[in-house]
Amino acid sequence: MSGGTLLLLEAAGAVALLILLIVRARLSPFVALTLVSLALALVAGIAPADIVKGFEAGVGSALGHIALVVGLGTILGKMMVESGGADRVARTVIGLFGARRADWAAMTVALIVGLPVFFEVGFVLLVPIVFAVAGRLRQHPLRLGLPMAAGLSVVHAMVPPHPAAMLATQAYGADVGLTVLFALIVGVPTAAVAGPLYARWVVPRLAPAVPPPPAAEDVLDRALPGFAITLATLLLPVALMLLGSLAPSLAAPGTPLDQALRFLGTPVVALLAAVLVSYWTLGLARGLNAATLQRYTNECLAPTAMITLVVGVGAGFGRVLTDSGASDAIVALASQLHVPVVLLAWLIAALMRVATGSATVAMATAAGIVAPLAAANPGVRPELLVLATGAGSVVLSHVNDGGFWLVKEYLGLSVADTIRSWTVCETLISVVALVLTLGLSALV
Repeated sequence: MSGGTLLLLEAAGAVALLILLIVRARLSPFVALTLVSLALALVAGIAPADIVKGFEAGVGSALGHIALVVGLGTILGKMMVESGGADRVARTVIGLFGARRADWAAMTVALIVGLPVFFEVGFVLLVPIVFAVAGRLRQHPLRLGLPMAAGLSVVHAMVPPHPAAMLATQAYGADVGLTVLFALIVGVPTAAVAGPLYARWVVPRLAPAVPPPPAAEDVLDRALPGFAITLATLLLPVALMLLGSLAPSLAAPGTPLDQALRFLGTPVVALLAAVLVSYWTLGLARGLNAATLQRYTNECLAPTAMITLVVGVGAGFGRVLTDSGASDAIVALASQLHVPVVLLAWLIAALMRVATGSATVAMATAAGIVAPLAAANPGVRPELLVLATGAGSVVLSHVNDGGFWLVKEYLGLSVADTIRSWTVCETLISVVALVLTLGLSALV
């Protein structure tokens, strides 16, 4: 057996063991990834003195960037939640779309509100509004809930600065601004197909709706900040990152203006600017004091520890694959099989998603495996690899996915109806996004 074949078998065994530990042994993804990474390094013959050093280097290189992005993005999301800014965006957009297109409004709200917050946070935040509006319109809550969840899922999987998407962007060496731009080009029609269009077909085929909670109307009675200032604060980091990507077109390379635009367009600086602006627009200007802002900041950072660590050890796993030579063996095999790199990124992420139920684990693992292959194929745009990996990471949500149970319980669905609605919705997102990404790759 050749050395390359043996390395491939060892890498496949490591992935299988990772799945077994997470799914069967119920081990934390953080612990499982760390354990499997060290075990693979030993089996692959890396010198024991170099194993931990290499693994820590992989973790550190990711967390040095990702931890800042996760922390700042979480603070911005907290300010949106506590100030009522997210409620304001929801109310205004739904009002603009009108009752007949409330499902499209719910998707649009999710795409906007989902930019700075995790899927679970955005879902819990918007569900009361969904119930309130659905109750007024006498519609099944899923008519609005599914488009809302689809919008959140698309943003969570494909749009930086969400942690897994940011990790993939970093691993593939993609431009952040262009990744955001391409993600919106692919993500908006994807969310439309999997959200409003699919919801209109599937909802009449489900069980009758559960009555909305009586407290849902309270959400619409809060004193909320203005729509324009809320939207400007929310979209500030996206605008700055896009501006940074356009620096070569706006200024001569190396000039002070070019350097300033690139600096402002880095995710950390863009998010920091948005956080500082939100402290004023959504905090101090609305009567909150500095002590309250500090409390909000401290409260929201603790829950991000696990997601940050999982992203970090996922990068460490990728470093072990590289140091062991397994990544080179995967590159060689893919070259022989002529599997398009974009499709390979989607496939690996999809397999990990189905097995572990975690989009974050799926993206982190797939990015670590595919990144060396991407480096060997400079003709493939790294931004499209981020989208393909994100698309694969949301396929076929089922009972091992926390999002599956979140949708089921909050929207009052049976397991069967959750599979018919949410599982199919996630699979549509994955497949449609892959098709659109492949189409975009032929144009750019």
